[in-house]
Amino acid sequence: METQPKIGKITIAPEVLETTARLTALAVPGVVRLVSPPGMPRLLRHGEAKIEVIGNSVRVTLYVVTEPDVNMLSVGRQIQAEVTRAIQDMIGMTVQSVDIYIEDIAPGSGPEKEAQAPRQRR
Repeated sequence: METQPKIGKITIAPEVLETTARLTALAVPGVVRLVSPPGMPRLLRHGEAKIEVIGNSVRVTLYVVTEPDVNMLSVGRQIQAEVTRAIQDMIGMTVQSVDIYIEDIAPGSGPEKEAQAPRQRR
């Protein structure tokens, strides 16, 4: 993004947008981690957030792993809201879209895990 004020030019690197989106998404309760887009060879993976800048607006795509016992739709909506707010408030760009892909569920201590765990003798 470039803005032309009267006294000079301000340029924000795309990596700043990626970092802002990534850290904001990771702060949402229920998000375990972000992953690179599927189908990319492991060596070619760059980041966990795909950023597309169009003029003074941005499109964000995130691939997420959630905790096992959360409402994934709610987590996705919260990520969308928080990432939009962060980019608009901190960077000053318009957000066209924030697309969330729930890629996996992290193994955890949900009911399935407890049922599979061996019981200890007393």
